[in-house]
Amino acid sequence: MAGRGLGGAETYATDLMLSLHAAGVDQCAVVAANAPRYGEMAAAGIRTAQHVLSFPFRPLQRSLLRRLLGLEKPDLVHCWMRRAASIMPRWEPCPVIGWFGGYYDPRRFQRCGQFVGVTKDIVDHMVKNGVPPDQAHYVPTFPDVKDEPPVNRASLATPEGAKVVLALSRLHSKKGLDTLLRAAQRLPGAVFWLAGEGPLRSQLERLAKDLGVSDRVRFLGWRTDRGALLRAADVCVLPSRYEPFGTVILEAWAAKTPFVACRSAGPTAHVRDGVDGLLVPIDDDERLAEAIKKALYNNKLRENLIAEGYAAYSQKYTREAVTGRMIGLYERLIAGHGSVPVRHASCAS
Repeated sequence: MAGRGLGGAETYATDLMLSLHAAGVDQCAVVAANAPRYGEMAAAGIRTAQHVLSFPFRPLQRSLLRRLLGLEKPDLVHCWMRRAASIMPRWEPCPVIGWFGGYYDPRRFQRCGQFVGVTKDIVDHMVKNGVPPDQAHYVPTFPDVKDEPPVNRASLATPEGAKVVLALSRLHSKKGLDTLLRAAQRLPGAVFWLAGEGPLRSQLERLAKDLGVSDRVRFLGWRTDRGALLRAADVCVLPSRYEPFGTVILEAWAAKTPFVACRSAGPTAHVRDGVDGLLVPIDDDERLAEAIKKALYNNKLRENLIAEGYAAYSQKYTREAVTGRMIGLYERLIAGHGSVPVRHASCAS
């Protein structure tokens, strides 16, 4: 994983590495020296190779990775996203996977022979753009919602009896948080928690002030207690203009928090409107406010959204189910490549 931040892809990559490790998969994880969760991986016992990414010169990174592959002799290589795939040398002894968390250009993954997409629509995109169907595989993500009590509302300057609307998101234009702030004008009794960081923080803070809602909006910064926030909130909202998947869907379902989203690709593909979530048009703050209001105050609808969302999560998206599915794919690819069982595999990511 060559990403140096702590976005959704980096978070999920680490979660899955930890899960694979717990399941007995021997991994050598290639990560940046300042990877935010390096300590967590090291404490779990995952072997890491940080030297490969210590230099910004890509040909040197590729040379160091080639040397590491020669020492590790892996049975499979898993490249997390384009940056990791870009430093992958030509390597024939084992399968090389390229992971797609969005609608990437397969031409950026030329050293990969197998491809994993987190949605069926992304897999279809791969095939439409030249990936052979038998080399394109669907494996969803899973949420990492810890079993922790709800966060203390007073610690976030929120009255105990207030209705709380939560957004877990990078503060980026594609996330549609400006639409959410405009919807807040239409919901005078609610407090809005925005958990995340990004380049638009100051702009969104100014917008909240201009709209007259800054007294009801809390900018929480990057949080590691997503489960605690979800369990304290009354509704979770994903107002994205562009969202290939959105692991927050699964997080809300797992935490039994009613979910509302705009109709970007990920929510449209996974949420059954009126059943396990509510969907509204992109950039429509009036419809968004109406849906949030229903999820806040229609008790029967709330109960149904919670029950159906949790059922969908339990059936398809638990950590155990997704980890097992990924290991099964590893095993098939390794067996097809004439290698050894995955329990002896070394996965350089």
